[in-house]
Amino acid sequence: MKPTILTCAVTGNLTTREQHPGLPVTPEEIADACIAAGKAGAAIAHIHVRDPQTGRQSMELAYYREVLERIKAGASEVIVNLTTGPGGRYVPSDEHPGIAAPSSTIMPPEKRVEHIAALKPEIATLDLNTMFSGTAVVINTPRNVRIMAEVIRAAGARPELEVFDSGDIHLARDLIDDGTLSSPAMFQIVTGVKYGAASTPETLVHMKSLLPTGSDWAAFGVGRHAFPMLAQSFLLGGHVRIGLEDAVYIERGRLARDNADMVEKAVRIVSDMGGVIASPREARELLALPQRF
Repeated sequence: MKPTILTCAVTGNLTTREQHPGLPVTPEEIADACIAAGKAGAAIAHIHVRDPQTGRQSMELAYYREVLERIKAGASEVIVNLTTGPGGRYVPSDEHPGIAAPSSTIMPPEKRVEHIAALKPEIATLDLNTMFSGTAVVINTPRNVRIMAEVIRAAGARPELEVFDSGDIHLARDLIDDGTLSSPAMFQIVTGVKYGAASTPETLVHMKSLLPTGSDWAAFGVGRHAFPMLAQSFLLGGHVRIGLEDAVYIERGRLARDNADMVEKAVRIVSDMGGVIASPREARELLALPQRF
């Protein structure tokens, strides 16, 4: 059995301090969370940044840069995985649906990957979903995905393809066929987002069956499905993910202490089922990433 790669998604852009008072928000807090998650067993840290004053999502390059510098200064070997998800949400105004409401975050694809071009992380997410999510429509057109994929490729990062339903995988296969994406591709199957793939074993089996042969893949569930879907992904031969981006409870009725607390439980689950958690060095080898340490 190959080692299982554990990703920790430390903050995301939707979880709030009201939901978890210890949510990392400042660059220092986010970097510290990544380092602690690595010490607890995570090989990869999936990173969003936030405005330190408001706690809201941000794409500010300076915040990303500070997080990466702090991780490096902490001598952590954790693999850096930067999001490109923010900037794809459209909320139509009530009076004129063709005009974006103030809460929209939609921006040109080039702006969504500026930090990737500047910082050259090892992994960069690439969302393939166009769907209703919360109060917004997430829009990732094939044109925009191609533009972002080219910037990610030029930066030397490996794209992690975020797929929220079966159609996203069909889009990925077309992008592989036309040379936009390299093969073998790396997929992250997202379950539990309303109107996307459900957090059920049957859904995950189906989603896995659609992946191109030889793909690297992982899956996770949001909310109360986070740990059950972590176990399900492992049982199907996939890698796993956990963190305060995806859930805030370590068990029913009890908030997780922090991201490291969730990682420690994830390590126990995989270990108790006979698995072995990959170190960052092993994860780099499994994912064909350059060894930087």
